[in-house]
Amino acid sequence: MGVITSLFARKMVAAAKAEVDERALLSSVGLDPDGPWDPKVMIDDAVYYDMLERMAEQTELTALPVRVGASMRCDEYGALGLAWKAAPTLMGSFARVERYARLWTSVVEYELRPTDRGTFFILHRSGVRRLGMRLSNEATLASAVSISREVCPVTFSPIEVHLQHPPPKTLEYHEAYFGCPVIFNSDLDALLISAEALARPNKLGDEGITQFLLAHLEAELGEIVADDTLERRSKNAIARALSAGLPQMTEIARSLGMSARSYHRRLSEHGLSFRTLTETTRRELAEGLLRDERYSLAEVAFLTGFSEQSSFTRAFKRWAGRTPALYRKGQSPV
Repeated sequence: MGVITSLFARKMVAAAKAEVDERALLSSVGLDPDGPWDPKVMIDDAVYYDMLERMAEQTELTALPVRVGASMRCDEYGALGLAWKAAPTLMGSFARVERYARLWTSVVEYELRPTDRGTFFILHRSGVRRLGMRLSNEATLASAVSISREVCPVTFSPIEVHLQHPPPKTLEYHEAYFGCPVIFNSDLDALLISAEALARPNKLGDEGITQFLLAHLEAELGEIVADDTLERRSKNAIARALSAGLPQMTEIARSLGMSARSYHRRLSEHGLSFRTLTETTRRELAEGLLRDERYSLAEVAFLTGFSEQSSFTRAFKRWAGRTPALYRKGQSPV
């Protein structure tokens, strides 16, 4: 389980309020419909995805993530939004999101990955790719474009937008908003941004304000990271790595910014073992995927790090006392 800022939930409902039961939806995620819009108030990510899926039952949502993303403004992100505006260049703005995104979500990590075509701004989010998550990913990338356009002195569009899930019925809303090709069924959730755009000075770049804001953000981040458990961070890293096969401890340690020796020591200090964490993560991920009928048993096996479905079936029966097929049908162990 992770958390995400309630700002996104309020934005989604507000964008569709003429077509959905606004008060009931907000109440369903524990928010007061008449309460303040506070980005520091967090809600459970699964509860948020549930809300989006209930909205999909009430109205057509193809254009909603784009509309929500387009409505986002820097000032709504608090100190992080101000730091985005005050960065000297757009690259500086994106680097701040990469560093400080943990202030508004524990389920998304960002990466800036240079290539010979430009730099990918990549959204990493582990877990079952259910409808709610897919809508959230689209809105997140759309919001990154919106706040880029707010600070950029000329018209901004990425080179490409990449999304891992299948396309909606029509791409007209996405292509019209992003102003570039939108590639679905990709291997990334990302924006590809040109070097020229990233190097361009921001309209409101201010080095003095920047230093003040970064000190404030570092203090906030320190408070959050201190409460962030090694177990949760490890399980998220393992889940992201499983589709490429069973990860090694050195690989996960590196992704968490530690040496293998330091990582092993810290796990031991918390009474944890890498082997047990990996096994638990595989089981939890498998159970979540099996609850989503869109994934075949072979796909679930692959996404949980098994090279063969038969190996997955044996492991799952050991974990749950039933085969994956019976678990999916909701039957009891025999």
